[in-house]
Amino acid sequence: MSEEFPEKEQAQLYLITPPAFELASFAETFQRVLDVAPVACARLAMATRDEDQIARAGDALREICHARDIPLVIESHLIMVERLGLDGVHLTDGARSVRYARGELSDEAIIGSFCGTSRHDGLNAGEATADYISFGPCGQSALGDGSTAPQDLFQWWSDVVEVPVVAEGALTVDLIKTLSPFTDFFAIGEEIWSADDPADAFKTLAQAIV
Repeated sequence: MSEEFPEKEQAQLYLITPPAFELASFAETFQRVLDVAPVACARLAMATRDEDQIARAGDALREICHARDIPLVIESHLIMVERLGLDGVHLTDGARSVRYARGELSDEAIIGSFCGTSRHDGLNAGEATADYISFGPCGQSALGDGSTAPQDLFQWWSDVVEVPVVAEGALTVDLIKTLSPFTDFFAIGEEIWSADDPADAFKTLAQAIV
């Protein structure tokens, strides 16, 4: 396996950027959030298809993350990983692209796979050498088809599978407390960026990990 996440003890934090932001002001906010609590990984997850905008954000956030020894992965844009000097890619199509991504990137690259609520997709992605599997949303959301990743999925995965598991999507303090024993990472993003003080909101969720 390529570069591995730390072995599970207490669940760790994984920070996701908002889908759109003004880089100059966001960079400062991003740094404040990172300094609230230890973060194991960060993800650049922009909705734009503007290559220049993504590249400028990637360059800026890479410097911030690497100064703190935090790996930065990018969502979906595999071709941008090596160009921007990032640490890997977060794929959103289950197991379908994992083997291809592994062939395109260095052996040290992190490859994560979002598998929705599908145990089957998660197992296939793990077998295809994904470094972590992400399930979600964990809480109720108006987006998608309304399905959620249940607690027993994380509990089963924790008992049976060695590949680290990430919980993400509509996380709350109560959900984090409930899932902490069965989850390696909590990926937090949308939950904090609309708050008056994202750093304070991040701190509240971080303190819910037990």
